Amino acid sequence: MKKILFSLLAITGLSIAGISQTKPLVQKVIKTPTALCESCKTRIETYLKRYDGILEINVNYRKGETKVKYLTDRTDIEQIKTAIANAGYDADDIPATEDMYKRLPKSCKKPEDGGGHPKPKTPPPPPQQ
Repeated sequence: MKKILFSLLAITGLSIAGISQTKPLVQKVIKTPTALCESCKTRIETYLKRYDGILEINVNYRKGETKVKYLTDRTDIEQIKTAIANAGYDADDIPATEDMYKRLPKSCKKPEDGGGHPKPKTPPPPPQQ
């Protein structure tokens, strides 16, 4: 009887210790308004995959946001924002690093810098009679 009780206590103790060691997983949304195309999406995702603790990255350039799942014991949101800025894109309140921004292709730059994707021209309205 004592062996069974001792075994149950040991299993319970190990179970509690195993549960307490789970790593906290967090998902955050970062505004990336300067990511304008599929090329920007690929560049940000490739750059962030190098960082330890980032498990999933999804850049939605149409909405201008990046969803990131990461482990809080390995990285934090400020490091992720800084990594995006180091890739040449604005991330929430952190502006893009000047050196990396200059290296971006012209189509991936801000419209005020001569870049951006041109908006489709609307045909002129038909003449009224």
